[in-house]
Amino acid sequence: MSGRAIMTGNEAIARGAYEGGVRVGAAYPGTPSTEILENLSRYPGLKCNWSPNEKVALEVAAGASMEGARVLVAMKHVGVNVAADPLMTLSYTGVGGGLVLVSADDPGMHSSQNEQDNRHYARFAKIPLLEPADSQEAKDYVIAALGLSERFDTPVMLRTTTRISHSRSIVTLGERVELPVNGFKKNPAKYVMLPGFARRRHPLVEQRLEALRREAEESPLNRIEPGDSSLGVVCSGIAYQYVREALPGVSVLKLGFVHPLPHRLVRRFAAMVKEIVVVEELDPFLEEQLQALHLDVPVKGKALFSLLGELGAEQVREQLGGQKPELITVREEIPGRPPVMCPGCSHRGVFYTLNRLKLNVMGDIGCYTLGALPPLEAIDSCICMGASIGTALGMEKADPAASQKTVAVIGDSTFLHSGMTPLLDAVYNGAAITVLILDNGTTAMTGHQHHPGTGFTLQGEPAPAVDLEALCKGLGVRRVVTADPFDLKRFREIVKEELAAGEVSVIIARHPCALLNRAFKEPLQVDPESCNDCGSCLRLGCPALSRQDGKAVINENICTGCELCRQLCRFEAIQPRAGKKEGAADA
Repeated sequence: MSGRAIMTGNEAIARGAYEGGVRVGAAYPGTPSTEILENLSRYPGLKCNWSPNEKVALEVAAGASMEGARVLVAMKHVGVNVAADPLMTLSYTGVGGGLVLVSADDPGMHSSQNEQDNRHYARFAKIPLLEPADSQEAKDYVIAALGLSERFDTPVMLRTTTRISHSRSIVTLGERVELPVNGFKKNPAKYVMLPGFARRRHPLVEQRLEALRREAEESPLNRIEPGDSSLGVVCSGIAYQYVREALPGVSVLKLGFVHPLPHRLVRRFAAMVKEIVVVEELDPFLEEQLQALHLDVPVKGKALFSLLGELGAEQVREQLGGQKPELITVREEIPGRPPVMCPGCSHRGVFYTLNRLKLNVMGDIGCYTLGALPPLEAIDSCICMGASIGTALGMEKADPAASQKTVAVIGDSTFLHSGMTPLLDAVYNGAAITVLILDNGTTAMTGHQHHPGTGFTLQGEPAPAVDLEALCKGLGVRRVVTADPFDLKRFREIVKEELAAGEVSVIIARHPCALLNRAFKEPLQVDPESCNDCGSCLRLGCPALSRQDGKAVINENICTGCELCRQLCRFEAIQPRAGKKEGAADA
């Protein structure tokens, strides 16, 4: 298929991988990268899979590359932390078929626990870094990265940000290039990183870096756009779009091949302008390198632009064009709309119970992290994927009495990602912690992707489903109990029993995600005559519940009939509505 299409950056990356002859794709879902593999999996003839975590995904990519196939692996920025171990060594081993690692960064932390700048990873690993500025470049740069990877025997990082990942622009489509898979060629000195072999590979890495720098000097991915000589702007990625919108007449050095930095090109640009300003989000990655070149013109960047969050054309225009942005004002204060769990979410009853028991709750990454927000306010820590169990274990080791008032809460996908090893640690070291696995049968927060516990692969093929109960017992946990999170009374009893057990215990709170289940009961309604406005039901934080004229009210259009609120009402003011809800399971 050729022609043109409007694509997001993620769709364009997938298209570039397809056109570039990629045979294998691997990833763990994480916003803003998730849609890359979802789209790549729809192209015929490719093998794409969700891996349990990013480290495994990169190792799958490494194996496919060693076999001679072109491969793409995608993850969000914090996923590269998980994959850093194989990444650093793959820089030494090099590749077989082209290997592209997409790191989707998240300036502004729209869906992340930090906003680290992963350009540093390319520099750390001494691998090339490409950074597209729109969807067309996102597609083209994947193809370019595959070629660079094979020519220079290296993994290549393609860095995007949330704005590139999710914004749309026109993309010219091309045809797929079919390349043979030549098979694995035994070469222990290249692929077996024993110290003796690794010592021989390190000089090759340094030589490669200098060769890549020479490549960057002439690369069409880097270009000078001459303009007003009084000011030169150096930028890459989405910052380029902001600069061009705000300052259309300025001289620009646009870097697409960002690392290694093309020193001669930078010096040539510096000779054309009187001053250089580096416009980049997050860290002064480019600015510090330019300053280290001791150019003949002044260089500044973070003196004008924040280290925090996203940029925009308005900030560029204000700082460099002297025009303050026109702000949109509203006459009335707009109420905040914090993210909340969906109506009928099975996590709600869990966190209501933990809050009422006044427990210390070590949380994790997923939809359930919203349990930290009012009115549930039942999560006390959230560090990274899988950290809930390890932190609970650490608290118990520091003070054995902590086990009586501390639980770890982790979702099913996150548990399979990185929760198994800390649970094994707890068993091995004789801890007495209680772990709650919230099993809603999907990777919900990133859009309901499959995982090893769902029974299906990314491409919809049937697969063995992990038995969480058997898995926990196989790790040595003797106390494993499955509970219904919608039975508040029984669930509370189970939590109290397991806290008092004096050994590692696992509670699997199992109920399908409300957005997937859709087998809703009849919606509930409030009898205003019976309601005394005690507010008990509102402590659940359900968006279907609100207060009006001194009474609780239920929005029947979004109520799923889960009956959590009904269990809390001591005055029996909440009852099923007469008649069937449209869209109910038996409608």
